[in-house]
Amino acid sequence: MELLEKAIAERGKVLPGDVLNVGSFVNHQIDAVLLAAMADEVYKHFAGSGVNKILTVEASGIALAILVAERFGCNMVFAKKSKALNDDGEMYSAVCPSFTRPGVNTIKVPKEYLGKDDNVLIVDDFLAVGNATTALRSLVSDAGAKLCGISVAVEKGFQGGGDKIRADGIDLLSLAIIDGMKDGSITFRK
Repeated sequence: MELLEKAIAERGKVLPGDVLNVGSFVNHQIDAVLLAAMADEVYKHFAGSGVNKILTVEASGIALAILVAERFGCNMVFAKKSKALNDDGEMYSAVCPSFTRPGVNTIKVPKEYLGKDDNVLIVDDFLAVGNATTALRSLVSDAGAKLCGISVAVEKGFQGGGDKIRADGIDLLSLAIIDGMKDGSITFRK
C-alpha cells in the first residue's frame, strides 16, 4: 500500500536489532486517516470471505482491528496478555513470545467470545517471525472457528513469518512488506 509505505519512509525510525518504530502514526500516536485507508484495503481484500469476527492481540493491533471490524460490521475481540481481576469463565490460551519485549506472554480469549460459528480474520500491526500470528491461529483452532485469513500493517519479510503463513496456504495480506532495514534506510518489496 503506497500510502503506508510513504508514511513508513518519511516517519518510521529504524532502531537497532531489526526494530522499526512506527509509533508516531500506527501504534502509539495514531494517524486516523491513514488507518482508515488501511482498513479499507483490508476490507476490499477479504470482503467475500465470510468474515464475522476480527481477532487481534493487545495492544498495538487494536486500532487497526477495530476499524476493520467496523468495515465488516462485526465484533472485534482481542487476546489479553495478562490476567485481570474481572476475567470470568473459561479461556482459550496460547503461549506468545514477543519480538519487541523480553519474555513470553500467555495470551487469552474468553471462550464465550470465540467459537465454532466464527469466521475469523486476524489483524495485527506487525509480522516479524510470526509469534503473535501463530498464537492467534492456535486460539482460532482451539475454538473450532474458521480462519479466513490474516492481515498485517507491516510485514518484515526478511524475518520469515510471512513465508511460514503463506506456506501453510493461508491468505495473508500485508499492507507493506519490508525486505531490508540497514543504516536507517528501508527497502520495500515491490
